[in-house]
Amino acid sequence: MKTINYITLLSILFLSWTASAQEKTQTIRGTVVDKVSQSPLMGVTVVLLNSEPLKGTVTDLDGNFSLSDVPVGNQGLKFTYIGYQDIMMENLFLAAGKEMVLRIQMEESFIESAEAVVTAKTDKATTQNDMLTVSSRTFSVEETQRYAAAVNDPLRMSLSFAGVVSTQDGNNSIAIRGNSPRGLLWRMEGVDIPNPNHFSEVGASAGGISILSSQLLSNSDFSTGAFSAEYGNALSGVFDLSLRKGNNQKREHTFRAGVLGIDLATEGPIKKGYAGSYLVNYRYSTLGLLGKMGVNIGDATTNFQDLSYHVYLPSQRYGSFSFFGFGGLSAQFQKAIKDTSEWSLDAGKQYDWRFGSNTGAAGMSHKYNFNNHNYLKTSLVLSGVVTGYKEEKLDEQFNSQVQYKDRYFQGKATFMTTLNSKFSSRLNQRSGIIISRVNFNMSKNVLDDSTQQLVEFLNNEGHTYTYQAFSQWRYRATERLTAQVGLHFLSLGLNGSSSVEPRASLAYDINSRSKVSLGYGLHSQVQSTNIYFVKTLQSDGTYAAKNKNLDLSKAHHLVLGYDYRFSQDWHAKVEVYYQHLYNIPVGTDTAKMLSALNTEYGSGDFEMVNGGLGRNYGIELTVEKFFTKNWYMLFSASLYDSKYRALDGSWFDTRFNGNRTLTLTGGKEWQLSAKRKNRIVGFNLKAIYAGGLRNTPIDLQQSISQGEAVRLYDQSYTLQNPDYFRVDLGFSVRRNYKRSTGTLSLDIQNVANHSNVGGVYYDNKTMQVRNWYQTGLIPVLSYKLEF
Repeated sequence: MKTINYITLLSILFLSWTASAQEKTQTIRGTVVDKVSQSPLMGVTVVLLNSEPLKGTVTDLDGNFSLSDVPVGNQGLKFTYIGYQDIMMENLFLAAGKEMVLRIQMEESFIESAEAVVTAKTDKATTQNDMLTVSSRTFSVEETQRYAAAVNDPLRMSLSFAGVVSTQDGNNSIAIRGNSPRGLLWRMEGVDIPNPNHFSEVGASAGGISILSSQLLSNSDFSTGAFSAEYGNALSGVFDLSLRKGNNQKREHTFRAGVLGIDLATEGPIKKGYAGSYLVNYRYSTLGLLGKMGVNIGDATTNFQDLSYHVYLPSQRYGSFSFFGFGGLSAQFQKAIKDTSEWSLDAGKQYDWRFGSNTGAAGMSHKYNFNNHNYLKTSLVLSGVVTGYKEEKLDEQFNSQVQYKDRYFQGKATFMTTLNSKFSSRLNQRSGIIISRVNFNMSKNVLDDSTQQLVEFLNNEGHTYTYQAFSQWRYRATERLTAQVGLHFLSLGLNGSSSVEPRASLAYDINSRSKVSLGYGLHSQVQSTNIYFVKTLQSDGTYAAKNKNLDLSKAHHLVLGYDYRFSQDWHAKVEVYYQHLYNIPVGTDTAKMLSALNTEYGSGDFEMVNGGLGRNYGIELTVEKFFTKNWYMLFSASLYDSKYRALDGSWFDTRFNGNRTLTLTGGKEWQLSAKRKNRIVGFNLKAIYAGGLRNTPIDLQQSISQGEAVRLYDQSYTLQNPDYFRVDLGFSVRRNYKRSTGTLSLDIQNVANHSNVGGVYYDNKTMQVRNWYQTGLIPVLSYKLEF
């Protein structure tokens, strides 16, 4: 009933929100650079599409342009420059509350003899990184903010893409092509960063909600296989995040309030007349509001807050400097109920527990252009991650006893330097080194029921290093054929394990509409640090660390793709892939069939060896209409199979082998009337249908006998959850005032409140095996004001 009243109230707010008919204007400006060399382009013609009379300008010596008095709403720009491919950008939403500041990358046309062949095209599917060929796409901040229930979270947004499935509705963890979520790499401004999510577990790539605000993000790249040589220490995918620069001419601010938190963002010039800028965002959670609206978020108290920033400082002689970073504090806790009668109804009320997860990174980068063809970028990032959990149980006299406690700290200093060279319109290269010092301090203790003493499973402090190097070359053999080759090297100082990894790809434009691509890569990944030092029970009754010499996990990726463009804004893409994984850590206890391919994070209290294998293969289809004429659509379908081999040679489905997934994402915006063109209403939808993830069955009779769940490991992951189905909706009303823009939005995850099975557990009270269910309907209401 509370949810119904809540939606009714929102409807009244939507209907009562009025707007004036006065036309509002704003400024569009930006910088145009060469996509490969990143040097500014002077003399580029910039035209505002559909303007009467025609409105345009040209870029100055530094590649800058500015168009003032542009009507707010959806606008389009065309960029033309002799010897370069034209760029046409449509449906850029210009708000009254913020200037639009763009960074445009133009690619030089293929040169054959002395004559330039210029191909004018708009390719929104092209990645920001010119070295990415297969299984990669750019996600636009403007477009993906529209995705229903994405709540400005890159991971939740990626659920609309082929080959990506959610592992649990309660967090933003994703499995790519049947791989463990642990195989994902995060980058920011070209350098590796820790997992940027609240409530993350040790060794995880995801969490409850993103630490990063969409206020800071620019268009970024997402890769799901056979990625280029500059990316290492990852098996499944890469999020390569780019940050936008703050407005260097005008101070602007954003305020957002909603059920997830209160956001404050500010940006502006460092000083008048200087091209430097700052951009800062702070958020404090208000998640408790969901509970007051009737949404079941559990009995635990949940808090989080975060800060993210980007400061840009260019100089005339010494290149440009950037300072960037983020920090997130998150905690959940629950107090035991001091009433023994309550314990018989709910055993969980007998326990005190607290979980904390804090993550931060501070980076500095320096970029120096030697000339118009070569630049060097050097970065240093200091980061730290602390997670901890403690559980205590009350006895009948309300005395507490620790049942479990752990604490994991990992601090990292990462140095990276990269040389980019453009030799001609045909040939360019990128080479670099990455050195990381990893400090760690870890402890884990578990109560032994028989002795009532805490057993130490982990207690280590120290440091190690990882070393990476890469070189990749891109050659445009003909106007239609582009080839890339590269090598990546990864080594772990802790035990000397290393890997030399060839990467290669080809892309051939069959004609102006269709393209075929082929990519191959050998990839490897270091294990989560705690895995190397965990102590396991030995045959003599003692505990010892046996995993220190684990090798890198490795995988061969092979991808074949075909892309067909129906028109400027419609395209279809098919990819088939095969992935062979080897050197996978598996448990030495052959009775349990344990494999690292089935874990979401880096926990594991068992001895392991690199004796496991895995294989993933499948076919993916994407049909997409980019946002034009006020609507967009993205349909994706995947058929796949994901298997792993245990130490005894037996093959099983992996936990993430759902076999199939279908996703439909779309939306439309309406300008209410000619008199109310400053008000735009938006509707967005996302529907997901997928095969269920898998569980290991429970032996009911043995569980009853032992009083706890006993799994049938010889039938590992043979129990598949029922098919998963979820529909998300999003509504928004955007109004332009004279000098500000307000947006009222509502996202509803699982609008039908469908009960999706998450897994099975043994209920000791009823002595039955039961299903547990994922989260139901979750409404997220927010209001944003830009001024």
